[in-house]
Amino acid sequence: MAGIVSPSPTALYFTSNLGARRLKAASWSGKSLPGNVLRRRSLRVAAEVKFVNAEEAKKLIAAEGYKVVDVRDKTQFERAHIKSCHHIPLFIFNEDNDLGTIVKRTVHNNFSGLFFGLPFTKLNPEFVNSVRNEFKQDSKLLIVCQEGLRSAAAASRLEEAGYDNIACVTSGLQSVKPGTFESVGSTELQNAGKAGLITIQGKISAVLGTVLVCALLFITFFPDQAEKLFPPG
Repeated sequence: MAGIVSPSPTALYFTSNLGARRLKAASWSGKSLPGNVLRRRSLRVAAEVKFVNAEEAKKLIAAEGYKVVDVRDKTQFERAHIKSCHHIPLFIFNEDNDLGTIVKRTVHNNFSGLFFGLPFTKLNPEFVNSVRNEFKQDSKLLIVCQEGLRSAAAASRLEEAGYDNIACVTSGLQSVKPGTFESVGSTELQNAGKAGLITIQGKISAVLGTVLVCALLFITFFPDQAEKLFPPG
């Protein structure tokens, strides 16, 4: 007798003022079942990560009791972070001393580290376990980072680990206006990712521009003195 093929997984979509969400109905994969034996589908409903802006995130914290989990590295967290948040970094400082890592760290520190102030990091192998140690799976978590990329990656890992009530701030803390959240640190939340030579490039450009303008004015109004100082080659 011909078998019965169970339906493939389906997904239902809906929208709300807190961003798009999807309900996933997981069923048995396409395996043939005996003709006279119909197994009940195993239905699992899981809500996907919500992506919200800063104002919506503020409402989630105040009205729905979401806890803030900051997944940035230690340096950015110390520059500025939301008050009373939980710091569980997705990436940690890479202090391994094998030859390959030493070479990569040296190259990184002389380029990305020097110009952008980015630390040399690696994926935190204890990230999910650290979250589990602090929060139950039914906890409501707002994941934040500086640009929005690490928080999205962290949220995906937590969703796979069974956390269903997760939200992320779209574009990260760099998009947050001053005063939106009560923060702690030496700078504003949106500026916590700025470090290295890039933070003074504007000042360097201004100084060089002033020198060039002064040189041009000197040559224009005092051509004789300029010729003595800078004789033609």
